[in-house]
Amino acid sequence: MATDVPPRPSPQEFVDGTPMSRRQWLIVVLGLLTMIADGLDSTVVSFVYPRIREDWGTEMSTVTAIVTASVLSMIIGGAAAGPLADRYGRKSVAVTGIAVFGLGTACLGLTQNVASFAALRLLACLGLGAILPTVMALVADWTPAARRVQSVALAFSGVTGGIVLGGILASVLVPAVGWHTLLMVSGIAPLLLIPAVLRYVPESVGVLAARGASPARIRAALAAVAPDQDVSHVEYAPAAEQRPERRPAKVVLSRGLARTTVLIWLSFFLGQGIGAGLITYLPLLAERTGLTSSQAAVAVAAFGWGGLVGQLSVSFILKRYDRFRVLWTLWAATAIGFAAASLVATHFAALIALMFVLGLCLPAANSALQAIAAVAYPASARATGVSWANTAGKLGPVASGLLGGLMVDAGWSLGTVLLTLVLPVGICVAAALALSTRDSRPQHPTPTPTQPQPRPAPALASEQS
Repeated sequence: MATDVPPRPSPQEFVDGTPMSRRQWLIVVLGLLTMIADGLDSTVVSFVYPRIREDWGTEMSTVTAIVTASVLSMIIGGAAAGPLADRYGRKSVAVTGIAVFGLGTACLGLTQNVASFAALRLLACLGLGAILPTVMALVADWTPAARRVQSVALAFSGVTGGIVLGGILASVLVPAVGWHTLLMVSGIAPLLLIPAVLRYVPESVGVLAARGASPARIRAALAAVAPDQDVSHVEYAPAAEQRPERRPAKVVLSRGLARTTVLIWLSFFLGQGIGAGLITYLPLLAERTGLTSSQAAVAVAAFGWGGLVGQLSVSFILKRYDRFRVLWTLWAATAIGFAAASLVATHFAALIALMFVLGLCLPAANSALQAIAAVAYPASARATGVSWANTAGKLGPVASGLLGGLMVDAGWSLGTVLLTLVLPVGICVAAALALSTRDSRPQHPTPTPTQPQPRPAPALASEQS
């Protein structure tokens, strides 16, 4: 009987159910390397701004304006990249973002005045903002469901790796060959990844299907990524793989996903804001408590190394444990760490130890958030969901910079500031618990024929092994 014939999987269902291939691991590694280039930028530029003040006599107000405009440029680039990637393709938007960012940063090394520097920096940040959401979406799209959360978190850990690498490069290159060379090296590095991305990362099959690509093109993409698998039984019929009825923006803000979206945005805003505020004001506040500038630098370094270890570790923890339980546990440990650090802020050794512990927890929580955002939305709206979540996250450092400045001006001690940070972290714990509750609710069991991704609800429990 015809009813006894097993259903043929869609291309995305085929990807979700197959074992991880070498090509899929290569896609994750390329995502990791791209995120290293992303993290490298934030550290490198922080070392350049003091140099342009010395070399060109640039006023601090001008530097502040460039920094602020750069953040806004990244926000615009990220907010626009998601919908464009969902509609026209993740790969093309990602490659364009890498090219614009790389060329803009490399050309910064050739500038001779602050006007050209500012213009190129804004251009580079437009591309930089587009990279993270599109690369995370590509990694998620091409990773089997059982490893999706782990793979996204692993790729995102490259950001912290880039921050550490940036500090090392700046300490070596700036004294030896100057900041111009540092910027050129930082810009050329991502450009070297473009040929590999073009060669080894196919466009997402969900996007190809939604755009009405031919079955032959979709079959070729699947065969390239899973060469050892039989792709002849996959359903390539256009009728089963047509464009979704709703635009990605409407999906992200739909009634079924709106509460999840708000919770994710709140978590991104607070998580990235807390991290940026801590790094920005820790040296100043540490010196105010009596520590030397060298000791303050060691405290920041301890946080950075802890972040690298924590983010790499959490990518493997997420493979074994529920992602929401991991998230709220990390947030809770962060709150305890801030409370403990506030009590020993004047004791150097204890402060260093707790900064390392905070580094293990806070960046890891932000990494887990990236993975949660990547699987919270159907593939047809994944890039939009991730990009808008990161847009909310980019606003966090802006707010923390303003509030942190007010606390510093008011004469608050390091211990008082650290204790105050327990409050927003507590909100993050509550948000993680709310997301977990949302995830456990029953979902609609029957997918609509117009959606190639059959799990459109905010809960994707099947993607957690």
